[in-house]
Amino acid sequence: MQQRQLWRASRPLGLLAIAATLAACGGGGGNNGFSFAGTTPPAPGNPAPPSAGAPSFKAEIRRTAMGVPHIKAADWGGVGYGYGYAQAQDNLCTMADAFLTYRGERSKNFGADALLVYPGTIGRPKNIESDFFHKHVLSSETIDAFAQAQPDKLKQLVEGFAAGYSRYVRDLKGGGEAGAHAACRGEAWVAPIAAGDIWRRLYAANLTAGYGNFVTQIASAVAPASTAGQAQASARALRRAQGTQLAALRTQPPKAPALEVGGKHGVGSNMYAFGTAGTGDDSALQFGNPHWYWRGPDRFYQAQLTIPGELDVSGASFLGVPLILIGFNQNVAWSHTVSAARRFGLYELALAEGDSTSYLRDGKPVKMKPSTIAVDVKGGPAQTRTLYKSEYGPLINLAGMSPALAWSPRTAFAIRDINADNFRAFRTWLRWDQAKSLDEFIAIQREEAGIPWVNTTAVGRGSAKAWYADITAVPNVSPQQTERCTTAVGQLLAVALERVPVFDGSRSECDWQTDPDSVQKGAVGPSRMPTLLRDDYVANMNASAWLTNPNERLTGYPAIFGGVETGFTTRSRLGHLMAQARLSGTDGYAGRTATAATVRQMVLDSRVYTAERFKAQVLALVCATPDIDVAAYNDPYLGDTPAGTVRTAEACAALRAWDDTDNIDARGAHVWDEFWGRVENAIPKNDLYAVPFSTEDPLNTPREIRASASDALRQAFGAALLRVEASPYPVNAPRGDYLFVTRNGRKIPLFGGMSDLTGVFTTTATFNRLDRGGYSLDGDSVIANSYMQIVRFPAGKVEADTFLTYSLSDDPASAHHADYTRAYSAKQWLRVPYTEAEIAADPAYRSVALSE
Repeated sequence: MQQRQLWRASRPLGLLAIAATLAACGGGGGNNGFSFAGTTPPAPGNPAPPSAGAPSFKAEIRRTAMGVPHIKAADWGGVGYGYGYAQAQDNLCTMADAFLTYRGERSKNFGADALLVYPGTIGRPKNIESDFFHKHVLSSETIDAFAQAQPDKLKQLVEGFAAGYSRYVRDLKGGGEAGAHAACRGEAWVAPIAAGDIWRRLYAANLTAGYGNFVTQIASAVAPASTAGQAQASARALRRAQGTQLAALRTQPPKAPALEVGGKHGVGSNMYAFGTAGTGDDSALQFGNPHWYWRGPDRFYQAQLTIPGELDVSGASFLGVPLILIGFNQNVAWSHTVSAARRFGLYELALAEGDSTSYLRDGKPVKMKPSTIAVDVKGGPAQTRTLYKSEYGPLINLAGMSPALAWSPRTAFAIRDINADNFRAFRTWLRWDQAKSLDEFIAIQREEAGIPWVNTTAVGRGSAKAWYADITAVPNVSPQQTERCTTAVGQLLAVALERVPVFDGSRSECDWQTDPDSVQKGAVGPSRMPTLLRDDYVANMNASAWLTNPNERLTGYPAIFGGVETGFTTRSRLGHLMAQARLSGTDGYAGRTATAATVRQMVLDSRVYTAERFKAQVLALVCATPDIDVAAYNDPYLGDTPAGTVRTAEACAALRAWDDTDNIDARGAHVWDEFWGRVENAIPKNDLYAVPFSTEDPLNTPREIRASASDALRQAFGAALLRVEASPYPVNAPRGDYLFVTRNGRKIPLFGGMSDLTGVFTTTATFNRLDRGGYSLDGDSVIANSYMQIVRFPAGKVEADTFLTYSLSDDPASAHHADYTRAYSAKQWLRVPYTEAEIAADPAYRSVALSE
C-alpha cells in the first residue's frame, strides 16, 4: 500500500524506523521469552536505545477522519507495537502519569499529599495512599502470576504495546514532534516503560468494582500495637469490648462508603441491542454508550487493530490497554454497562489472643502475611508502612465508616475481591475480538465467565437475536450461607453496605461457595447468571437484570446481582420507554423500527423524563406563590444554599416555555436541573409520589406528585432559584451557554443532562456548580457520553457510526484535540471506515510505517 506523509505535518518523527527493539523488552528465562512485573524500565530521563538480538516489531498506522488510527501488522507483537505508539502519540502525558500510579511512584515525583491529577476508577486519593495501595495490591508476585496465566497472543500484544509506547517516548525525547506534549515532554518521569507496566495497568482495571473502591482504606490498614495487657485480656473483657462495639454501631449507624465506580454517582452506560424483529431487516443493531471519564487513564481511545487473516476489530479501549474492549469486528458487535452486581465481600476476623496480626480459623491461629513497603517522597524522607494480607485478601481500615470498626486487639476486617483471582478478563476480550459469530461470542462468555464488572449486550451477522448477559465474576453466597455466616456487626452494616456479604472469617464454612459449573473458586456458576436472547430488543442502563426487556422479566438469579422487581432510575425508565415507543412508532420519528438513522437521532435527543412527567404538576404547586422564603439549604451533592427570598414569576414562565429537553438551544433547563436535583436528594419518594412503584407497571411508577409535598417542593424550588441568581446565567439562558467544554480557549457548547438525577438518557454529567463557572466539562468531575457506536451488518458489509466525544488526544497541540468534540456538539456522527478499501479512500487518510 502506498505510504503517505505522517498525519501531523507539525509533528515530524524524530527518528527513522529501525530494525531493533528496546532493551527493556528483553525476554526473561522461564517466561517463554516474555518479561513481566520484574522487568525494569530504563531510568527516567535516560531512554534506552534499541538493542540488537531482540524480537522485531513492525506496524503500519493509518489515520482517517478525526485521527482514528487503523493499525495493521503481520503479527500480534506488531499490532501491539503500533497501538502503543498511537496511544502515546495522542495521550502521552496522561499515560505517563498513569504508569507512575500503577508503579506506586506518585509521591516520589509529585509529593505525598497532592491528589491524583486525573479522576478515574479509583477516584482521586492522595498520592501517598495510592502508592501504598498499588505497591501492596499490585505486588510483583501477583503481577507475575497474572501475566503468566495469559495466552501467548496477549503476551505478545503487551510486549509490543510497551515497545511502541517506548519508541514514541524515544522519538519525542530525541527532538521529534516539536511542540507536542509541551506539558510533560521535558519531565524525567516521561520515560520508556516495560511489559510489567502494562500488566499492572490491566490487573488494576480488574479491581475497579472491588479493591478499587477502597484505596485509602486498604493503604491505611496498619495493625495496632500489641501490649502485655492486651495479651492477658480476659474473655469477659473481650466480650465486653464486643458489646461496646455493637452498641456504638447501633447508636451511631456507620457511614456508607461510596460503592459506585470511582466513588462518583453517574458512572455507568446505556446500551441497546435490537434483533431483526426490532430493526425490520436482515441485520440486528448494537448501540453502545458508556458514560465515562473525559480525562485520565480510564478514558476510552478509539482504534482498529488488524492482523490479516487473524484479527480485524474496531472500537475502543482504556488508555494503556492493548486490545479492544467495546467494539465490533466483521461478524459481531458488543457493548458494556457497569453491572449492579457486587464484586467483593468483607470478612470479620477474630484475632488470636495477644497477637493482632494473627486470626483464628476453625479454632487455629493463622498468621497474616506482612509486607513492609517503602514509598519515596519528593522533598522528604521515604515513608514506610507494614500492610497485611489474609487468605481472603488485604486487611482494610473501616474506621472511616465508624470508629467502632477500627482494627482492634480483638477484631479486624479483610476484604475479598472476586476479581483478584480472575485472570480471565482480558483473555475473554481477546477471544471476543476474534469471534466469528454471535453463537461463538456467547459460548466464549459462558466458558470464561471472566468479564469483571460489566453487563454485555451483543449482536451478530446472520443472527436474528440480540444477546444480554451479566455472566461475570461474582461472589457465590447463598441466602442460607448469608443467614448462617453474617456476623452481628455485618447485620448492622447491611444498610451501609447493601448486598455486600460481611461474613465470619473464623469459620471455613463461611468461605464463598463453588457451583458445579463455576469457572473460578468462590464464584457463581454461569448457569445461574442472568441472560436473555430476544429478537426485538434487550437493554441495560445500569439497572439490575430483571427488566432487560419488560416483556420477559428475569428472576431467580442470586440477590448479589441486584434487586428483582424493584424500582429503578428515571434514566432506565426513559431508556425502555424510548425503545418501546420506537418499536410502536409513537416517538415522532419515521416508521416503527430501530434503523441506524432513527437510533442516531433518538439517543441524542436529550429528553428530560422528569420534566415530561412531572413539570406541569410541580409548577402548579410551586408557582402558585409569587414569593418563596427559603431556609438555609444543604444538599450533599449540590452544596449549601444560604437563606433568602426569591420571586418565582420569571423562572416559572421560563420553565413553562422550556421544551423539556437538554439540547444546546433549550432555554430554562438549568432551572430544572437545580430544582429536581434537590427534589431527588431531599424528599423521600413516599412523601413525593401519590402512586408508589408497582411491579405491574414498572415503567410508569412511581407517579403523581402529592399535594402534601408542596412545602418541600417550594423550598427546593426556592433554593434552586437562589443558585441560579448567584450565577451569571438568566433563567432563560440556552443550555449551550453554561454546558460546555473549552478547547484551546474556545467554548464548545454541549447537550445532555444529569443522567439519573433528572432522568436523561443523553448523559453529560458534571459535578461543577452553576454559580462557579457553569456546568463546565473543563474540570475533573465529568462523567458523560464517551465512546459511542451504532453497528449493523448488512449483507457483505459492516456499518458503524461512532463518536469519541472528547476527541482522540489530550494534547492541545494536536489536530485531534477538539475535532471529534465539535462534531459531537453538532450531532454529526462519524461513519468510521472498516475495510481496507474504505480506509484507503478516506479523505483524511495518512499512513506511516514503523519498525524496530
